[in-house]
Amino acid sequence: MDVRFPTVPHMLAHAAAVSPEREALVFEGRRLTYREYADAVVRFAHELRAAGCAGERVATLLPNSIEACIGTLAVLACGAQHVPLNPLYTARELGEILDDAAPRLLIVDTALADRAAPLAAKAGANVVVVGPSRRLLDDVDGAPTDETLPLPDPDALALLQYTGGTTGRSKGVNLTHRAIATNVAQREALLPIAPDRERVLCVMPLFHSYAMAMGLFLAVYSRASLVILPRYRPEEVLATVVRERISFFPGSPTIFTGLMAHADFAATDWSTVHTCYSGSAALPEETLRRWRDAVGAPVYEGYGQTEAGPILSQNPLDAPRAGTVGIALPDTEIEIVDTETGERVLPVGDRGEIRARGPQIMLGYRNLPDETARSLRDGWLYTGDIGEFGADGYLIIRDRKKDMLIVGGYNVYPREVEEVLLTHPAVQEAAVIGEPDAYRGEVPVAFLVLRAGGPCDIDDIARHCAGNLARYKLPARIEVLDAMPRTTVNKIDKPALRARSRGSS
Repeated sequence: MDVRFPTVPHMLAHAAAVSPEREALVFEGRRLTYREYADAVVRFAHELRAAGCAGERVATLLPNSIEACIGTLAVLACGAQHVPLNPLYTARELGEILDDAAPRLLIVDTALADRAAPLAAKAGANVVVVGPSRRLLDDVDGAPTDETLPLPDPDALALLQYTGGTTGRSKGVNLTHRAIATNVAQREALLPIAPDRERVLCVMPLFHSYAMAMGLFLAVYSRASLVILPRYRPEEVLATVVRERISFFPGSPTIFTGLMAHADFAATDWSTVHTCYSGSAALPEETLRRWRDAVGAPVYEGYGQTEAGPILSQNPLDAPRAGTVGIALPDTEIEIVDTETGERVLPVGDRGEIRARGPQIMLGYRNLPDETARSLRDGWLYTGDIGEFGADGYLIIRDRKKDMLIVGGYNVYPREVEEVLLTHPAVQEAAVIGEPDAYRGEVPVAFLVLRAGGPCDIDDIARHCAGNLARYKLPARIEVLDAMPRTTVNKIDKPALRARSRGSS
């Protein structure tokens, strides 16, 4: 399917017209067709317009649910800029984002209203509470609406998506309708899924750019059935794969690793799954190999970030390369440049900062002109990631620029050390950080979670590293944890590990 729509609401309008009775959304026993989905979006979009939201910002604070899908599409359709918020954020984090975004309206789940409503009021926003007394699906089971789906200006702002927040202030990324709709088609050109056939599992949180791109928007584009889980629970994921006959499974390194460690994994029937996708964080090559051998379905890794709409590169369906994040999407340029000036393009095989340009790139950060100027230079997005191109033109991610260690004058990339650690049979998860050292400036420190029932021989793991890494790359210390600390989007929380390291050094 090689079609480019000007906006995501255009995708929904097309899906409802072409496949009105196709199952669109599945969540906790409730199932909606594309006709019902579009009707709910139409009704709510017109309600938002009547409330004066067109041209404004509308925030949502909703857990994974059908309501989150309808709310997102209705905000986009009504001509407002959608501000998705993380339900796990504290009042402080929510307050900072609401103050910066200044939305006209906040749509919030009942369970979160007590915490969020006062913050919204302080930011000057009205509040719509979604729950038992106010559901976005109330009128869907009746006669189809006579109203048509509003279709926004493709070049207007569509998303204000806040990044990270694990260190410093969260940054609001401004993306247009055309940017996010184009990015769906760009990704589809390299990793197509069949229209009107697929069943996509959504485990990732729907407020996150990855789940939007590879779950919510992808499903609407291809008229797939999106099966939504409220949160990641391994036993529920495994049961849902079988019960709902999932065919396309977007996940993350944490999800793939956690599922393989679960007692029910080996007995799960994965025969309906033909394609898996990994994003959100770098996928260790060893994890990819183990998953493919166990499940029988390949994992196609891609690369991007919120600022890139969010995908820049993708392993193509017909020629994936393990250990890489594929090739640049159509109409996308990717270069490796020196980390000092960002202007000298490096040859194949040399490591440097990744920069990119294309129609999916953000317009800039909200209210942060200096940050925007640093990240967007002469049309290029400077990603802050370190990578290199292989001789075959496939991109390899090495690490974050800010995470690179300098050990005795040598550059050390934590991901390389993590990859080696993960090839040891006793290691389930690995994270490497830098720790200050009076002699060498910095030294690597490794944190591990071991496989259940496996031996705990740290000396053997250290010998394994010594056989595979130059001496200056070897962990100065190895600590074993019961579980890795996680961020609210389920990534390993390296700032928390750094804090732990400072406390133990």
